[in-house]
Amino acid sequence: MASEIEQQAMRRAVDAARMRGNCLPNPTVGCVVLDSGGREVGVGATVRGGAHAEVEALAAAGEKAKGGTAVVTLEPCRHIGNTGPCTAALIEAGVARVVIAETDPTPKAGGGADVLRAAGIDVETGVLADEAAPQNLAWRFAVTNGRPFVTWKYAATMDGLSAAPDGSSKWITGPDARRDVQQFRAQCDAIVAGTGAVLADDPRLTVRDVDDLPLPYDRQPLRVVVGESTIPNYYRVFDRVAPTLMIQSREPDEVLAKLVENGVHHVWLEGGPRLAGGFWKAGVIDRVIGYIAPAMLGSGRAALEGEATTLADLRPIDITDLTMIGPDIRIIGTPGQAPRETYV
Repeated sequence: MASEIEQQAMRRAVDAARMRGNCLPNPTVGCVVLDSGGREVGVGATVRGGAHAEVEALAAAGEKAKGGTAVVTLEPCRHIGNTGPCTAALIEAGVARVVIAETDPTPKAGGGADVLRAAGIDVETGVLADEAAPQNLAWRFAVTNGRPFVTWKYAATMDGLSAAPDGSSKWITGPDARRDVQQFRAQCDAIVAGTGAVLADDPRLTVRDVDDLPLPYDRQPLRVVVGESTIPNYYRVFDRVAPTLMIQSREPDEVLAKLVENGVHHVWLEGGPRLAGGFWKAGVIDRVIGYIAPAMLGSGRAALEGEATTLADLRPIDITDLTMIGPDIRIIGTPGQAPRETYV
């Protein structure tokens, strides 16, 4: 069983991974190396497209890693990618024990724990896995389900409207909420909007104010515009800030399949109640982030277009967070499947 020192090291590894920021399409990983006396001698976190957490931590520890313990948030990989296998690095460093939070579900990289055990290293898994898991929620979902994790974001008035009758929708929420959105956008590797929303608002579909983000951010997400309408080439979605992919379909499965081809793991879906309604109906929205402004419109477009006809079609949201962001309310939840009786 992991000692208190090892658990503290795991929390340090989780923090190190979090502070490194978005590593998609790779998982976010942190590692702490303890010497044979239990003292921290090396800390590392995976670099997008570069060194893995274990390699960084071992390099910092040097000879002090021999006979020590490596505490890592995700099972060390056993394959050769942009870098060599982390299992080989740990074996070569002479560590005596490896403590792991989460196992790796991918066929190519997973199984590292068995490789380490075969080399005579003591391995323990599942240590503080619940604390490490949120960092790789989207990545793990994508690699185990064969499609990207989808976060739907919307902004609406208290009466559930996201646009006025004339189609205008900029801005419903205040500047604090708009800044808050950027932190979540930065966690994704694709921002998806419909052609209608792009034509109406001419959005850039990028992470803005990068220098103000609490975590480092080094790459804009892929911009994805879906639908059959033509977007003029002078619209901002075609500027040089980020790459743009056009998909001439609104069918969710087709869109997601195309995103899989482009290596996308986490979709940020916004821009258009029709597009959101299609994803909602298909059951491929995995998280909802709603920003509710303390205001009313009275008439206009709803945040979501659907085909519900009775209250029996009501689908609940399991709320995981409720926070005031300036004057606005941010609600985060996951689509649930509660029975109709819940609402009687």
